Amino acid sequence: MAVNRAETGSVSSLAKTICRAALFIGLLVASSHVDVAAAYWQSGGTSAGAAPVAHRLTVNQTADLGPLGPGAPAQTLSGTFDNRNGRSVHVSTMRVSIAKVVKARGAAAGSCDASDFTLTQRTIAVGADVPEGRGTGSWSGGRVAFNNKPGIDQNACQGATVKLRYTTA
Repeated sequence: MAVNRAETGSVSSLAKTICRAALFIGLLVASSHVDVAAAYWQSGGTSAGAAPVAHRLTVNQTADLGPLGPGAPAQTLSGTFDNRNGRSVHVSTMRVSIAKVVKARGAAAGSCDASDFTLTQRTIAVGADVPEGRGTGSWSGGRVAFNNKPGIDQNACQGATVKLRYTTA
């Protein structure tokens, strides 16, 4: 028995291709875990029928940061990118946040968390096309410091590791 396309409500080949592309991109983004130093975003277009394209860009922190503690100066963050897109990708800004704080082995009892550290200039202007490749482009800005809380014992923070999260736009 022949089936009439109009009766089945079939979808055109172009529409199927667009749906498959959108599904693939959705699965790609959903299956990729955003790590402390990895960032993903979607950049849409204005073309009719085009699905958004996912770009994978890794943010590398290359600044050699020293110990953070009471009276120590804030330290500037800087780094590069790993761009595995096969072409340059534009980065307007980056945001930095504290992902978590890990106490050192044998640290004093008590808490040590993100409130014990301060980030300034959380939004970093990049405004550049990042070339394809590893360790390409550069960024600088944002500062991390110890948040000295007078009258509160912060010895649990001695030797702690502050893990930062970077996102791009």
